[in-house]
Amino acid sequence: MQILARRRGIVLKVIPIDDEGMFDMEAFQHLITEKTKLVSVAHVSNVMGTINPVREIVRIAHAHDIPIMLDGAQSVPHFTVDVQELDCEFFAFSGHKVYGPTGIGVLYGKKEWLDKLPPYQGGGEMIERVSFSGTTFERPPLKFEAGTPDYVATHGLATALDYIAGLGMENIHQHEQMLTAYAIEQMRSIPDIRFFGVPNDTTAAVANHDAAISFLVGDIHPMDLGTLLDQLGIAVRTGHHCAQPLMERFNIAGTVRASFALYNTKEEIDTLVAGIKRVVKMF
Repeated sequence: MQILARRRGIVLKVIPIDDEGMFDMEAFQHLITEKTKLVSVAHVSNVMGTINPVREIVRIAHAHDIPIMLDGAQSVPHFTVDVQELDCEFFAFSGHKVYGPTGIGVLYGKKEWLDKLPPYQGGGEMIERVSFSGTTFERPPLKFEAGTPDYVATHGLATALDYIAGLGMENIHQHEQMLTAYAIEQMRSIPDIRFFGVPNDTTAAVANHDAAISFLVGDIHPMDLGTLLDQLGIAVRTGHHCAQPLMERFNIAGTVRASFALYNTKEEIDTLVAGIKRVVKMF
């Protein structure tokens, strides 16, 4: 988005968040003007696991005849997503987040907008008619298929989507919600722990939360905590999580993030909590 902004002179406006990581919806409405061309938000925060109020955001955007783009990389793997029900103009997610191959993903777009968009690259398959004087293109989706598609990766992604569909997205969601609630409850027993995007009320936290918890413990640097947990065989991610502006919002260098998926267990959460407590004693 910033690259496009520099090319086209676009002004980027950022929706502020509160201390619990939730969008300031009143401020969002004030950001919209007659010059607003697109609203783009993440369905779920990759750092905090916060589920953003996308239905309300879509409603407000559409009230001003503004199209909306949703980043579903963190939502599609964890709960059912219906793009028609959301009524967004565009929706995207990554293949590897749903246990598929890397380097591939999905971009959904409403037909009227795909018809408007020009091809972003040229090649075979996308051509309806070509001559030295000009070219006409096929209709979507062929208009965006320049050359031989990555059929190996698309088959792998389709297989992955069939796999999670077979397990049942509602089953996955219930399991991960149980893990999230259990983890928050158990991690509250860790001295000096500080959560980001997790309200004090555990019920409210889980209702507006996906399967990721971002935290710090006392004055322990997140890299130190993550490195020592790794030595104990516990995998977490540390750093700014490709979200440095969010770290600046909370005036921190980074966080530790524990993420849960369909294959995790309560016993693993117990191991995580015990590992963090062991590291705390080292400091």
